[in-house]
Amino acid sequence: MIDNIKKLTKTKSFHICMIIIIIVVILFIVGMLVLRYHVEGETNMPFNLSKIAIISTQEGIDDGGTNTRWSFDVHQSNDIYLYIDKNDAYDKTEIIKSVRVDNFQIEAKNTDNIKLYKPNAEAENVIFQYKDEDIIQSLEYTGDVESDLKSLKISNQGGIIAFRCSNNYVTKYQSDEEEINHSELLKKAGIAEEDLKINLTFHLTITLESGKEYQAEIKTELPIGNVIEEGSTSTEITDLQDVVFKRIHN
Repeated sequence: MIDNIKKLTKTKSFHICMIIIIIVVILFIVGMLVLRYHVEGETNMPFNLSKIAIISTQEGIDDGGTNTRWSFDVHQSNDIYLYIDKNDAYDKTEIIKSVRVDNFQIEAKNTDNIKLYKPNAEAENVIFQYKDEDIIQSLEYTGDVESDLKSLKISNQGGIIAFRCSNNYVTKYQSDEEEINHSELLKKAGIAEEDLKINLTFHLTITLESGKEYQAEIKTELPIGNVIEEGSTSTEITDLQDVVFKRIHN
């Protein structure tokens, strides 16, 4: 029996079978690692997305109409804030070069009315305005000593970036009332929730001075809560297990 086994192990076919088995095992292990990375992504990044804050509001912009006391174009806006924090468990020193949001994909009843805005650099009391020059297709914040939303700067050790996703010209509201409550414009105009629903998907990319680059896809449903009834709603999302970062460079 032992002699037969020794003879078998010396045959060419045996060696070929063993090589095939080894290759299959290696491919299986590599496949499992790739699958795990696809599901879990980077598990120890130098900087993490710690929170997404969203504020949904409604606002009437005077359209200059003169037939009634009040004449508004009503917009429904969603201000999105992304919090990038340093990972204290990361054992190397890294510096943020830039943080970018792009590759926006929008599903809505009327996508032509959906506009994305950067913070307005000149506005004094607000962060965003409905100005054509602030409309974006992508947005990049550069790393700096301190964060500054309006100057599109983020601290190179972590900070906040922000942009607005607005459903413009949802409706027009006209009235001769003495006073107007802007938080009730959508309700008074008879707007339904399905008229406002937006599915927004975009990429968040963190680029480091070392050349490392991490990217994740983020999906959101807007607006938050029942903005028609409440006028203004907000949320903070800290359960970000579905946001998977992968290294796309270096």
